[in-house]
Amino acid sequence: MMILGVGNASRLHPFSSSSFRASTAAIRCSSSSSPAAATSATSFDHVSFVTDVAAARPPQHLSYLLNLLQARGETIVPPGAKEGLIPLVIPLSESPSGALTSLLRWPTAPSGMEMPVVEVRKHGVWFLAKSVDQYIHRMLVEEDANNSQRSNGKLWDVSSEVGGKIYKKGDLVESGIDDLDIYLLKKVGLFPDVLERKVSRHLEKGDHVSALVTGEFYTRNHFPGFGRPFVFNAEVLLKVGRNPEAKDAARGALKSPWWTLGCRYQEVAKIAQWEDEQIEYIKEKVTEEGKLEDLQKGKPPEQVALDEAAFLLDLASVEGNWDEVVNQVAACYKEAGLHHVAKFVLYRE
Repeated sequence: MMILGVGNASRLHPFSSSSFRASTAAIRCSSSSSPAAATSATSFDHVSFVTDVAAARPPQHLSYLLNLLQARGETIVPPGAKEGLIPLVIPLSESPSGALTSLLRWPTAPSGMEMPVVEVRKHGVWFLAKSVDQYIHRMLVEEDANNSQRSNGKLWDVSSEVGGKIYKKGDLVESGIDDLDIYLLKKVGLFPDVLERKVSRHLEKGDHVSALVTGEFYTRNHFPGFGRPFVFNAEVLLKVGRNPEAKDAARGALKSPWWTLGCRYQEVAKIAQWEDEQIEYIKEKVTEEGKLEDLQKGKPPEQVALDEAAFLLDLASVEGNWDEVVNQVAACYKEAGLHHVAKFVLYRE
């Protein structure tokens, strides 16, 4: 029997399947043989993987990002080394601390949208940058702020060909902006960690109004598809004693993919004042009875299949047991007509 009145019957799917189909033909016709792709054998493997396996358009400067990450002391990871990871990522590099930098391949991204750069965590991903170029830009600014003491100029040597087009060494000093976070927000773009630090500083000063305003600004669709801004806003509301609003904000956050919350599902559910209701609701939605009910309501079979894939990923994020749902998720994408996405999800090295 279906659970009624619990959770949200309509989840937020960031992008439609039709937009993916519209862009797939152009991707198939695109060539991976660009100047950037020829920079190194390692980066060429990633570029080819994005084109041939992920069925997406490779970021123009992906090879330069890989070289920068390597110059920063990270180890390049094969793009198909996805075992144990959320199946929608393309691994790039691993830091000495174990942080895994990757690209996120949304299953139904609209044409023209670049793949965001993310850090892979057990229960999902953390947004790092909206594009490869933006992440390169931030890396170079931060290297300039550190006066290149740790890398002995390696990052500048690696980035010399493309880096000057994105950021010129000394621009930070010439800007007259003393605060690195302010420079990043004004000159590079919006980043979750930077915005969250900004809010935290307001709270430390006792400026609740500025903290609330910045927290609300954070949620204004700057990071499409990600639930993290809404989670953080709920946390801020809770800290300033606005508990009912915090509960509503947390419940709103759980309409987003749970693997984009930036923390464990349980932490958000606690603010939302939910126990296992949402998990049980989602489990019911992926049963044959649940899918039949959606079909009887007039939902197209393709959308029901996409919803099932999203629900399965949500459930896997709770414990981080991604490999247990890979085959089911791929089958859903096949049923929805996204055969290239299914192939990508299943790929393992």
